Amino acid sequence: MINRILYDEIQKNIGLKKSIILFGARQTGKTTLLQELFSDKKNVLWLNGDDLDTHKIFESTSATRLKANFANYKYIIVDEAQRIENIGLKFKLITDQMPGVQLIATGSSAFELANMINEPLTGRKLEFNIFPISFEEMVIQHGFIEENRLLPHRLVFGYYPEVVTSPGNGKEVLKQISDSYLYKDILQWDKIKKSDKLLKLLQALAYQLGSEVSYNELSKTVGLDNQTIEKYIQLLEQVFIIFRLPSFSRNHRKELTKSRKIYFYDNGIRNALIADFRLLEMRTDIGALWENFLISERLKLINYKNIWTNTYFWRTQNQQEIDYLEEMDGTLYAYEFKWNASKNPKLPKTFSRTYPNHEFKVISPDNYEEFIMKSEGR
Repeated sequence: MINRILYDEIQKNIGLKKSIILFGARQTGKTTLLQELFSDKKNVLWLNGDDLDTHKIFESTSATRLKANFANYKYIIVDEAQRIENIGLKFKLITDQMPGVQLIATGSSAFELANMINEPLTGRKLEFNIFPISFEEMVIQHGFIEENRLLPHRLVFGYYPEVVTSPGNGKEVLKQISDSYLYKDILQWDKIKKSDKLLKLLQALAYQLGSEVSYNELSKTVGLDNQTIEKYIQLLEQVFIIFRLPSFSRNHRKELTKSRKIYFYDNGIRNALIADFRLLEMRTDIGALWENFLISERLKLINYKNIWTNTYFWRTQNQQEIDYLEEMDGTLYAYEFKWNASKNPKLPKTFSRTYPNHEFKVISPDNYEEFIMKSEGR
């Protein structure tokens, strides 16, 4: 299964002068997508940064040697390009010296690949992010009625491509991804030594899903100092396992200003980390799963549709809160997420008085498709 939304966006840029960089976690379909995009193209060279032979091809920084290696190709595709030393400089040489060649690279580690290519390829690249399959993609695939029927299953097992295409083996697939791929790029980075601490941190974050996260409390739970906790969280974010949502404040004295929540890009990965695949009706964390699902799906929509917005949550010292905020063109769009559609929360008066230019909506199973499939006219 390929990402049709991203397929159309990337296809528009094939054959142009700029390099194409595709970021995303391992096992989210980067290679499959590119194979589909280039299946009808000639003179394509496929390389993999995990292979030693590929490293040897890129060993030389000589433009003459690079031309000799790549002169017969129109497209050069490098999977997991972050594994290749100084790949940004070599891409720059190819781009500058071989204008008839288009480079396409994938990376599952933004902290490595982005740092390597940002300066050398300034003005020479287009970047795209790929996530686990989105709700909207599945609706395109088999319609809203079927995908809505599968919602309880998706909240537990998530949207990794192999999980979606092997519905009876979701637990085994997620265990394999968690054991074999999830931390691969971090653990190969020579400063990360304590893999048991990394797993313990992820499990702690999984149990705190939907709650404010304290680095100090995580430090005590995991057994690492605050600075190391923050560094690990940044790295986990850059390999597309988790993402942070900051708190919103315009200096109202009772608003929390430095808090953050942490979410997982995929519900299935979160549940695999705590080994909990119970059916929805047997769970006590349905509110957190619903919140994570909606925010991660909204993130996909924002990225794929190029929606320019700032995202937050809001909370005060006396525990007034709003699950999710978007700030766009001077307006605040406030959302509360409720799995039980019969509950009808009110917008906190402190927020409505402080920020009169706002809109408010409750997102439940009765109306969630509008939130994660389109930008509501914005």
